[in-house]
Amino acid sequence: MDTIDIEHMINPDQLAVEIANKWNTWNRLRQPWIEQTKELRNYVYATDTTTTANAILPWSNTTTTPKITQISDNLHANYFATLFPQQKWMRWEADTRDAAVKAKRDIIQSYMENKVRQSDYMNTVSNLIQDWVLYGNCFAIVEWEDNFVKKEDGEYIPSYVGPRAMRISPYDICFNPTATSFEKSPKIIKSIKSLGEIKRMIDADPKNKYLAKVFDKMMGARRTVASSEGHIDKGEGFTADGFSNIQQYYESDYVEILTFYGDIYSQSDNEFMADRIITVVDRAYVLDNQENPSWLGTAPIFHSGWRNRPDNLYSMGPLDNLVGMQYRIDHLENLKADVFDQIAYPIIKIKGDVEDFVFEPGARIYLGEEGDVGYMAPDATALNADMQIQLLENKMEEMAGAPKQAMGIRTPGEKTAFEVQTLQNSASRIFEHKAAHFERTFLEPMLNAMLEVSRRYMNRADVVRVMDEDIGVMQFLDITREDITASGKIVPVGARHFAERARRVQNLIQMAAIKSQDPTVAPHLSGKELARIIASELGEPTLFGENITIAEQLETQRMAQEAEMINQEELMSAQEAGI
Repeated sequence: MDTIDIEHMINPDQLAVEIANKWNTWNRLRQPWIEQTKELRNYVYATDTTTTANAILPWSNTTTTPKITQISDNLHANYFATLFPQQKWMRWEADTRDAAVKAKRDIIQSYMENKVRQSDYMNTVSNLIQDWVLYGNCFAIVEWEDNFVKKEDGEYIPSYVGPRAMRISPYDICFNPTATSFEKSPKIIKSIKSLGEIKRMIDADPKNKYLAKVFDKMMGARRTVASSEGHIDKGEGFTADGFSNIQQYYESDYVEILTFYGDIYSQSDNEFMADRIITVVDRAYVLDNQENPSWLGTAPIFHSGWRNRPDNLYSMGPLDNLVGMQYRIDHLENLKADVFDQIAYPIIKIKGDVEDFVFEPGARIYLGEEGDVGYMAPDATALNADMQIQLLENKMEEMAGAPKQAMGIRTPGEKTAFEVQTLQNSASRIFEHKAAHFERTFLEPMLNAMLEVSRRYMNRADVVRVMDEDIGVMQFLDITREDITASGKIVPVGARHFAERARRVQNLIQMAAIKSQDPTVAPHLSGKELARIIASELGEPTLFGENITIAEQLETQRMAQEAEMINQEELMSAQEAGI
């Protein structure tokens, strides 16, 4: 059998090989972390213990108690509710006087609110929170989309034009785990596309002869491998993840793409390239090599970790330390079930000379000399494992930073209102800190990257809806690049002010109750200011209006009078007509 040197056959670009080698190195370094996340994922999505580490135990029962799954769902739901507690969960903070003008602020906020709604941003963040809880790490990238639907008559209908945040699977991104920060580390993102998608991308730029040349190389390598019956040598370095060997990869209709972001030194050209975006196909050819166009100075790729490790960018998740406790819970549960089965269906002990018999109700057993039949009853102490299981479940809740109060379960004991508030604040401190950390390190830079991408690529007017708070009417405005260009940043304020706002609203309501009950206090409290603050804290500023109740009462009286006049006129008309 002939041996084919794959490296000689495909004639790879040295820069592409260097990037592929970096992917292999970084991916190999994180293999222990990958195996750990796979074990955790098996426990979260297990329907029985046969797919988990408990499968090695010799028990006949394979029940799993999905406690770690319940904690995961609880954290996911509560983090999402805390990050987005109301409709207006982000605001524009200006850095200059011109950027702080109300009209500019309303336009920028309305533009971002429209793009968040149109780009399905909330569902994307929901998936990212799930990654954050399950893997302890979540990754996203911001890109500009200019999508149109082309009709048969040649008409182009825009489907979505604007920035979009997209989730990156933690398994599809590699970086230097020992870098000082994620922003400064080079990053490689892996994606799989079909040959048709690559061909469509090349046909969209017919003037670029280099792309067509690379595609010809790719197809030439595939034809050579398909027509060869020999053994392929040195193929491991060019084998894409998910394929058993290089021949299977080349015979498929898929193409592995590695996209490099960051600084790189090309040994073959003795050249240092700063802030580049390099696209590699087949781990052999450079499809594109361009400077990062972002105005932010870094790649628009963002990362957040739940519990940061010192000197390691791969963070721990809230469920990582709970796998052993879940193992223990399933172990005790199945041990108890097996003991109960042995009590219900005991093993029969036969001693001496005993004739064969059928084990059934009312059966007769004939015993010989010194013969005996009895049960081998197991120790029933294992049936008391429920208390240990309950203790383990309570510990898992506390160690994940998910107090019972977050699920609406009241802790035992009588408490005053002040004690309830104090305990609630203390119990939720870890949870609130983690939610604010996610908002500050992940959502905020991602939203500002979406705004930056819009300023960079927006080349036509966009229609957004803006609520005029003064008159309460929805308006549709044409927004241009100049309208959203200003010095400042978008700040999400859901998590960082959620608990504080809840406490303030509760205190304001109590103050309003005191004002209505104590006539000596009422003259010294401004009802107008109290109403304005409550409406603002609830995120519904349109509820407040100076003397709005009087105006609404006058309007109601006016409409009632008009209705009465119309009724009288109809009665008079009916009388005149003799009806």
